[in-house]
Amino acid sequence: MNEVILINVLALLLPIGFALMAAGARPPREAKGVAFAGMLSVAIGVLGYFCCGFAFQFGGIGLVWKEMPGLKNLIWEWSPLDVRWGPGWGALGLYGFFLTGQAASPQALVLFVNQLPLVCLAVFIFMATLWDKVKHWVLILFGFLIAALLHPIVGNWVWGGGWLANLGKNIGLAHGFIDLLGAGSPHLLGALVTLFALLIFRLRSEGAYWELPSMPPVHLPLLAILGSFLTLVGYIALLVGNPIYARLDNLSLPFCALNLLEAAAGGFLAAAIYSLFTTNRSDVFMAIRGSVAGLVAAGASCAFVPLWAGWAIGAGAGLLVPLGIYFFERIAKLDDPAAVLTVNGLGAIWGLVATALFADGSFGQGWNGVPSDYLNVPGQGVSGLLVSPGFPQDFPHQLYAQLAGIGAIIVWVALLSVPLLVICYRLIKAWEEASRRVESAG
Repeated sequence: MNEVILINVLALLLPIGFALMAAGARPPREAKGVAFAGMLSVAIGVLGYFCCGFAFQFGGIGLVWKEMPGLKNLIWEWSPLDVRWGPGWGALGLYGFFLTGQAASPQALVLFVNQLPLVCLAVFIFMATLWDKVKHWVLILFGFLIAALLHPIVGNWVWGGGWLANLGKNIGLAHGFIDLLGAGSPHLLGALVTLFALLIFRLRSEGAYWELPSMPPVHLPLLAILGSFLTLVGYIALLVGNPIYARLDNLSLPFCALNLLEAAAGGFLAAAIYSLFTTNRSDVFMAIRGSVAGLVAAGASCAFVPLWAGWAIGAGAGLLVPLGIYFFERIAKLDDPAAVLTVNGLGAIWGLVATALFADGSFGQGWNGVPSDYLNVPGQGVSGLLVSPGFPQDFPHQLYAQLAGIGAIIVWVALLSVPLLVICYRLIKAWEEASRRVESAG
């Protein structure tokens, strides 16, 4: 148990790595604020997840993992549908607030520590772009909202026994929504909240802070390089330290870790080669961002795709990085110096869709409660378009499940965050207008 806790503490290197990368992209006078935002994200993440986030996410996990001691009594799961629709339509856990009762068992506490890096990362993705651009009380408010509600609800749908994971059992959509390490949340969720905030607060970029043909500037390259290595270590620790994944016979943790390495290498090479052909030199910071985008993308499916596909997924994410940065900065003119819209947002979407393309049926037998003789083939696991010989394709059903998950995350984030962002924006404008009137009257 002590070794597992140590591994999960190492998983906290994941948000720290992202913080160092974001700080490396800023001038020294701004890097200090971004680094502080990283520490603040950890503090807010711990508080929000402790108060109610863990309960919302895993309050009903005992309904799915009945054989796990310490988790089998977490069985309070709310569903908006009548029981006649069948089990597996859960949407919200309702037990374990403030880690009381059965949520204080050793196994539940290990799960809490394991998931904490994802919560903190979701908060930081939002703060990394908006620090010193939006009032800090808005950032703290939304940081708590992300940690306590936005991310945990998506986590419940995907890992806590909720409805997205059960799309296969309930309505026959392949193996349900597949997202092993959180491409949907924290990455896509954090990028979406950031995108909505940039649009509502009208935080536009001049679109010309670097000259073409060249790449965006990097001010502290060694800091960014260190951050990328810490991100890789954090991802692997997150995977190995998950107490649920460690008990699964249909999941090879060394294989998953190797696939993550393949994806990081593919993303790094693809972004480096792209920058070489467009600017006549390989840009180290673009390559680093490509490697991290590869990790984000491969995190969705690293257990279910062959090693060559892990490399291909990473390379696809790496190619998206310079193209996405150009689009958001030059065309959409959104002020996103941390590139979270590209690395986290586009990387996550590509990774989730790629699962339905590259899952070859050799891995993930019985995943999400789907029978291991899926499609009447003994031993068939999660399958997509490019399957191994002897396994029938499960396309486009797995694609539909992945798109359903992406759509659900977009709708959930928009419904909850957009109205609150609009209210905050109007309050700030009203306060500024009142302050101007007082100054002019004085």
